[in-house]
Amino acid sequence: MPTLDLRTKLAVLSDAAKYDASCASSGAAGRDSAKSKGIGSTEGSGICHAYAPDGRCISLLKILLTNFCIYDCVYCINRSSSNVQRARFSVKEVVALTMNFYRRNYIEGLFLSSGIIRSSDYTMEEMVRVAKKLRLEENFSGYIHLKTIPDASPALLEEAGLFADRLSVNIEMPTDVTLSALAPEKDPRDIRRSMGHLRAKIEEHRGEKRDRTRPKRFSAGGQSTQMIVGADASSDDDVLNRSENLYGNYRLSRVYYSAFSPIPDSSSRLPLAKPPLMREHRLYQADWLMRFYGFQRTEIVSGGEAGMLDLSLDPKLAWALKNRESFPVDVNRADREMLLRVPGLGTRAVKRILSTRRHRTLRLDDLARLCQSIDKVRPFVVTLDWSPGGLTDDESLKQRFAPTAGRSGRQLELF
Repeated sequence: MPTLDLRTKLAVLSDAAKYDASCASSGAAGRDSAKSKGIGSTEGSGICHAYAPDGRCISLLKILLTNFCIYDCVYCINRSSSNVQRARFSVKEVVALTMNFYRRNYIEGLFLSSGIIRSSDYTMEEMVRVAKKLRLEENFSGYIHLKTIPDASPALLEEAGLFADRLSVNIEMPTDVTLSALAPEKDPRDIRRSMGHLRAKIEEHRGEKRDRTRPKRFSAGGQSTQMIVGADASSDDDVLNRSENLYGNYRLSRVYYSAFSPIPDSSSRLPLAKPPLMREHRLYQADWLMRFYGFQRTEIVSGGEAGMLDLSLDPKLAWALKNRESFPVDVNRADREMLLRVPGLGTRAVKRILSTRRHRTLRLDDLARLCQSIDKVRPFVVTLDWSPGGLTDDESLKQRFAPTAGRSGRQLELF
């Protein structure tokens, strides 16, 4: 095989990493670069082409260590039987690329994943070496996210957590049955075992101060995972049921949803067409409702056709239209839990409402200043000077809030 130059390797291995969605704003506390004199700073964020909670677009170098792989997962472009160009970085090359990109102000950190080469332990050890060299030899204080190998030894996972801000173990499929069918070399029990081990270590180190030169805080940004949506017959209810289990049992920071993308020379067991990108978007919204808005999964998907979310409506509006007896809501009297169920009111807006109404009774103009879209809120609320009257017709509401063309599936709407 001809030797590839660094530029070609970067093109191959950054393209190969694009299918992994399991990264976004880390939520990790920023290091104090002024005190540590380290290079780089996460400042609570630092992920490639994603959006931070405050709306900023942030970036990182997102690559695979290699796209060689001994596994033959049916849905993976880098499976062992796939006819794709292969490349492999050395540890030294990844470290040099990360530092060079950071010094040019292109990135704020690194997301590193890999195909499995030789063995899970060998691959994980190489990835840990990258993070360790960045921290201890290059004095790098930026964000590092490592995609861990599920059946790697616990000792390697623990070492990875000492140098990375976040770790992820991809669950990949919504059910164990489909994972076993499409990725026969992978054992769902190994994935759960790794997640459980990471959860225990994260909780063990929670609250400890992190010293960059003597790392103690274990994976400060927690752990995340990814599920591929649309590669099998799993419903949205199946997907959200798995997410509900992962959040509850393993305290994951995030579950990422990646719409299946057809790959060349794929198996007949895979669909020929990718699912609507809006499906991915609706799953993110439903996930948000479960984590931050007090919704139960059964509320979000109840009444849906075959356990699927309505693609034409965001799930919060869909719930409101199915539960008309709960509206309109008096913004001057309702508790936080009910305010969070009003379409158009996000967590920040609800916090402002609760704070402001302690000092005065809210009018419609006051509410307009406290929320992002008064047009979306108005049909569902009562204020001192406003009652929705005839604005609550279901069909007019559905038309008003129908999705617009070109909306990105990974940018969440404010509710």
